[in-house]
Amino acid sequence: PEAVAVGCEEERLSYGELDRRANRLAWHLIGLGVSPGDLVGLCLERSVEMLVAILGVLKAGSAYVPLDPAYPRERLAFMLADSRVPVLLAHGSLAKVLPEPGPATRVVFLDRDPERIAGENAEAPAVAVSPDHPAYVIYTSGSTGRPKGVVVRHGNAVRLFTATEPWFGFGPEDVWTLFHSYAFDFSVWEIWGALLYGGRLVVVPWWESRSPEAFYGLLRTERVTVLNQTPSAFRQLTWAEDAVLAGTAPDLALRWVIFGGEALELASLAPWFARHGDECPRLVNMYGITETTVHVTYRPLGRMDAKGSRSVIGRAIPDLALHVLDKEFQPQPVGVPGEIHVGGTGLALGYLGRPELTAERFVPNPYGEPGSRLYRSGDLARYLPDGDLEYLGRIDHQVKIRGFRVELGEIESALAARPSIREAVVLAREHGTEKRLVAYLVPAADENPSAAELREHLRRTLPEHMVPAAFVILPALPLTPNGKVDRRALPAPEIEAERGYVAPRTPVEELLAGLWAELLGVARVGVEDRFFELGGHSLLATRMVSRLRGLFGVELPLRVLFENPTVAALARRVEEARREEGAPAAPPIVPVARDGELPLSFSQERLWFLDQLDPGSAAYNMTAAVCLEGALDEAALEAALGEIVRRHEALRTTFATVDGRPVQRIAPVAPLALTRVDLRSTGDPRREALRLAGEDAVLP
Repeated sequence: PEAVAVGCEEERLSYGELDRRANRLAWHLIGLGVSPGDLVGLCLERSVEMLVAILGVLKAGSAYVPLDPAYPRERLAFMLADSRVPVLLAHGSLAKVLPEPGPATRVVFLDRDPERIAGENAEAPAVAVSPDHPAYVIYTSGSTGRPKGVVVRHGNAVRLFTATEPWFGFGPEDVWTLFHSYAFDFSVWEIWGALLYGGRLVVVPWWESRSPEAFYGLLRTERVTVLNQTPSAFRQLTWAEDAVLAGTAPDLALRWVIFGGEALELASLAPWFARHGDECPRLVNMYGITETTVHVTYRPLGRMDAKGSRSVIGRAIPDLALHVLDKEFQPQPVGVPGEIHVGGTGLALGYLGRPELTAERFVPNPYGEPGSRLYRSGDLARYLPDGDLEYLGRIDHQVKIRGFRVELGEIESALAARPSIREAVVLAREHGTEKRLVAYLVPAADENPSAAELREHLRRTLPEHMVPAAFVILPALPLTPNGKVDRRALPAPEIEAERGYVAPRTPVEELLAGLWAELLGVARVGVEDRFFELGGHSLLATRMVSRLRGLFGVELPLRVLFENPTVAALARRVEEARREEGAPAAPPIVPVARDGELPLSFSQERLWFLDQLDPGSAAYNMTAAVCLEGALDEAALEAALGEIVRRHEALRTTFATVDGRPVQRIAPVAPLALTRVDLRSTGDPRREALRLAGEDAVLP
């Protein structure tokens, strides 16, 4: 009982105190008329009080409905009205955020009258709760424009851990982080993974969860052993580790890193494996769905996996059944794509108050016991010859954006609700290693809505991750011969500033504008342009703040960008920070002689190190083939490429090893001679050219 159960910043609660406080809250809820099977809303900041509230609700026999205070008021209002909670537990500081609840909902501010709850009985109430009673209701994005509440039983959560126990061996020595929002079902795994086994749960404050460097520091100081991450967040953490360690050895206590929430690009793990190896911590990929209780599959990962391009999600948790079926509910052969259907004890009860949608997605199971069900996931996958499952994406238009599941139809409905919009289609487009939402709009007659107006409209009803990064106005949507919207024919957006361009006026503004253009993938950035209106989001913001440190030698918290979202405002803040810290002016960049031994940059050093581990690999080659048709001036092409090589020393640089350490050697400028190959006598010159190009592409 005296062991620490949960902590947040400086506050700690033992298991005994957590139990007593949760019991008192449970008695208070029972006194308010809450009974088994009821729903209780929670709108709380990240804190130990949040855990007390969750446990208190469950001990009263009811189910908790998490309402993230970061959601817009209109979305919170819908969730309150849809769930019809008789009681809502909240922090007084959030009173202005909360929408007006219905007359049947009583709001209890936990921090306004704590003495009343503290006077309740500290013993656990004797409440009859069965494994089939609801434990929580988490709302996910809905294709009709309405979020839908997924009702999950107590028994579902307990069996998730008993079924996976032999793999992980969690215990009281483990330290977990509550990194994710409690309105995201990954939090269920984080909370109970710690508390069911007597471990310690570290609640990560909001700002720390948005700063990879700060979060990495927390992992070290709290000696965290079990880390759960979406792939997007983990990529940021890997980049932060580069900056934090700066060449020193890692100092982490991690035993497990568990991925979930979105598709994992295995190649992105190469830098992590290069630094940590693949023995400890162990990395595991777990595909999952809210409707099937967090996790569905398990796939341990090793160094060799980072050389592959497939998104392999492994095999089903033992008490679940996975079927890859066609539209006729027939099993697909190995290697043939089909829709993932999940059966077994992990299936949710269904959607709150939506029997027709429940019947549509939770269908009779033709391969199980009579009366059993399958959940139609809408995810496309195929079985590999070794029995593992490869994830291939969404069948419908539901996507994952930065770990959040998003129904594109919900955004389309929100846009179409505006009178100035006649038609709306939203796509998730690849942008580098990320996905960005792009809205394609056909305005009503004589209407010309601006992107700023549309963003403001959407932010009233949708979370930030569901607001598109770009808006494209079209006279009409392209159609297929069958009369459906031809999504493939929609043009790629040009994400540009919405205001008149104002050029940078100072060296700091010029550097910032260039940095934003690089990170956001836009042609140019003016000093009055706003970071988040150019497609920026919190993950890109953390990268940008990290780059500021290298550019200007200043340490700025992430919130500075939210408070100063334009180049001009941020430049002023950077200049103030440099003056405050007494930082000297950056010295001029002076070229050094090229005939000596030059040290490697951090990026070059990492690639050199990876090459020592796996000599001759072509994994980091970046190749492309370009076909030019028509008359070609060979001399002009050769001269142009030669000029590029002359100008950019990186294209003439090789690495050598001197006394066991790598150095750069920059070759002098020499005429570039292109190789000429005559393919006119081959049967298919184009195919032969691509074959030769392919051979070149894999040369180390």
